[in-house]
Amino acid sequence: MSLKARITDDMKTAMRARETARLGTIRLLLAAIRQKEVDDRTELDDAAVGSIVEKLIKQRKDSISQFQAAGRDDLVAAEQAELVVLQAYLPEQLSAAEIEAAVVAAIAESGASSAKDMGRVMGLLKPRLAGRADMGQVSALIKARLAG
Repeated sequence: MSLKARITDDMKTAMRARETARLGTIRLLLAAIRQKEVDDRTELDDAAVGSIVEKLIKQRKDSISQFQAAGRDDLVAAEQAELVVLQAYLPEQLSAAEIEAAVVAAIAESGASSAKDMGRVMGLLKPRLAGRADMGQVSALIKARLAG
């Protein structure tokens, strides 16, 4: 079953169970998927749907940090609830040790020796780790490895 089909099935399940908060988040996700399909005039595969999920998760995390800074705990709770629903559609996340090993391997493979080579290393890692690791965290690991 494709990721898009799974999301659609989950929407139907949430409708039947009258889970309004979960249903709203899933509908938001499906709307973003449909919008991308209309814009690109194509049917999205699981990787493209995964990138949309990642984008929405990043938006939620940004919103949470801004709402916390403003002291809006009610909005923080709503965003965190959406975040939980969206994270269920990501593939299993890699552990810190697995990410570290991938970074070390990519640095060795690319022959990177300084921070100038960071783009080359990220170019290797991005397709390998997409959806399975926070790329900001990966970037910080690469910087630390190349600086030291």
